[in-house]
Amino acid sequence: MADDDNTPVLELRDVTKTFGSVEALSDVDLEVRRGEVMALVGDNGAGKSTLIKTIAGIHSADSGEILFEGKPVSISSPKDAARLGIEVVYQDLALCDNLDVVANLFLGHERVRGRGPYGLRVISEDAMERFAIDTLSELRVTTLSSTRLPVGSLSGGQRQAIAIARAVLRQANLIVLDEPTAALGVAQAAQVRRLIADLRDRQSAVILISHNLEDVFATADRICVLRLGRNAGDFTVRETTTDEVVRAITSGTTVG
Repeated sequence: MADDDNTPVLELRDVTKTFGSVEALSDVDLEVRRGEVMALVGDNGAGKSTLIKTIAGIHSADSGEILFEGKPVSISSPKDAARLGIEVVYQDLALCDNLDVVANLFLGHERVRGRGPYGLRVISEDAMERFAIDTLSELRVTTLSSTRLPVGSLSGGQRQAIAIARAVLRQANLIVLDEPTAALGVAQAAQVRRLIADLRDRQSAVILISHNLEDVFATADRICVLRLGRNAGDFTVRETTTDEVVRAITSGTTVG
């Protein structure tokens, strides 16, 4: 659960985003705290993707306020999001199949041990491998026989674990997971759900986007429902039912 401070890591207030005459988001509120998994659910076209892209800096909000750790911020580019420690694990994972696990974990953030001839950076492969092994061990990713395997040879669950571990290695303050169990088998989905629980235990703030309500109820603390670009319900998992959430998704009502 959330820490004693109780200040949301991320808070959106009345965020609106339009594309021409289409209002994709209208006065949306959302908040997530450390040690909390907040699930974002809704039908196709509900505004989930637009909201996540706004948090990631791909889109800029037209109006409303975004606060990070209690302070107003402007997120107008992916670099702004990265500086705040926001990491998004998209459904396509953005992994390089031809590179090994270590290279994927540190891609763009390689550890260096100085300069070589002509001032070129010398990559510290040993240090990166140690960090990779330690991080995967902390996240209980034990199905890899080697961190030098090419990512293209891994299973779907293993690839998802690598993408999540990359966000952890970058010391993310907020990790957004976009449909992390889509197209995974039962065992692989269970592994990813355990990873999400481990992120909560590490006091990470997590936003989980999913159409799978079984996953949502198994992993999330709270559920935020979007419908037609608007808030349609905010639920505490232990105090609600699947029927109530489905009703909010399909009709925008939270009572019978």
